[in-house]
Amino acid sequence: MAFIEPIPEEDAEGATAEMYAADLDEDGYVANSTKAFGQRPAVFAAWRQLGGTIGGSMDRRRYELATVAAARVLRSSYCSLAHGKVLAEQFLGAERTIALAAGAVDALDPLDAEIVRFATLVTREPASVTASDMERLRALGLSDEEILDVVLAAAARCFFSTVLEALGVQADPAYRALDPALRAALTVGRPIQEG
Repeated sequence: MAFIEPIPEEDAEGATAEMYAADLDEDGYVANSTKAFGQRPAVFAAWRQLGGTIGGSMDRRRYELATVAAARVLRSSYCSLAHGKVLAEQFLGAERTIALAAGAVDALDPLDAEIVRFATLVTREPASVTASDMERLRALGLSDEEILDVVLAAAARCFFSTVLEALGVQADPAYRALDPALRAALTVGRPIQEG
């Protein structure tokens, strides 16, 4: 599952046991991403708070678009699958999510396409962002606060995806239940864990 042995569920204590229990209550299993932080539950709690604050203050569709764009650049199957699933189920449908995963932003409306382009740039080459990048977003109706939200979502994904990828964490076997074409499109790096 990962390059660092996670704390087994039966051995978890304190805050780690609480993290594991929260996953069990919500999903019926302990996510591999949660196990990856089992030895540092305070960091996981801080991440959850940061992610919740960023995602909670912005339009959910934009958050998911920026997150999937960043996950693609970082080749994080885990994050691409988790957030691509949300896009497919709640916002874009499977066909447009598959197109997005393939980099075909022309399947999106102009604002969504620009958010993906911008979040990709922020993730890949943040020092190359220019004022004209901001102007394109403003021209499509985003305020400076909303532009900051997209930057925050992409930058935060860099932290989480990098941790998971550096530790060799594979996406949970539950993602194998996704439509095969969607699953294949969103698996941009490590394979989904067998199971």
